Amino acid sequence: MDGRSRDRLARAVEEFTSAVSGRAALAQALCAACLHVLPGVDAAALTLRANARAEEMVGASDEWAARLEEIQYTLGEGPGVSAFRDATPVLVADLGSDGVRWPGFSAAAAVEGLTAMFAFPLQVGGIRLGTLDLYRRRPGGLTAPATADAAMLADLATYALLEQSEQADEDQLRMTLSYQDVNMATGLLAAQLRISLEDAFARLRAHAFSSGRSVLDVARDLLARRIPLDRLAD
Repeated sequence: MDGRSRDRLARAVEEFTSAVSGRAALAQALCAACLHVLPGVDAAALTLRANARAEEMVGASDEWAARLEEIQYTLGEGPGVSAFRDATPVLVADLGSDGVRWPGFSAAAAVEGLTAMFAFPLQVGGIRLGTLDLYRRRPGGLTAPATADAAMLADLATYALLEQSEQADEDQLRMTLSYQDVNMATGLLAAQLRISLEDAFARLRAHAFSSGRSVLDVARDLLARRIPLDRLAD
């Protein structure tokens, strides 16, 4: 990418983020900038990731994008999960013809009207922070210039989020990168059933999938005792 393209994208990001304050508002503005700059992209989300259990969606352009991020988290698969794990962009022009890689996500996403997705890792050197996920409702890939722009936007988003974190207070700097209710429910389930955290999280995820709900909703119900522990014992 030449310097003029980089400057153009930097100006666009600055235009959308200059008046915002706080990490959530910044992430929301970055998603809006992606929609403004990238032709053919219908929605965007920024998610910080650490491992299968620990992640936090910090911003989404709309409820549709947020729902698709939630589906990836619940199922533990999808282009965003793969892009973070492999530290490389995952570009899917037609999920319907690429369903073998993520069968659960492809089926659930189709119900939501998603047909194409492009995930770019947020990373600095060997340090991976999360992903920028781009969604569209019709099949088709990004053009080469749009792909280059999206990769640069992921870099700009990475540095913007890091800079904001450096300016944040101590509580924001803890960066647990997780849904706290999910962590608490996982720990509770592991302790009560005397199983590993991995097995406990797998049971939460399986229950969420079988009931058509998110892991976060199931975790909150478990903590509120609206779901008996013995329902997740098998």
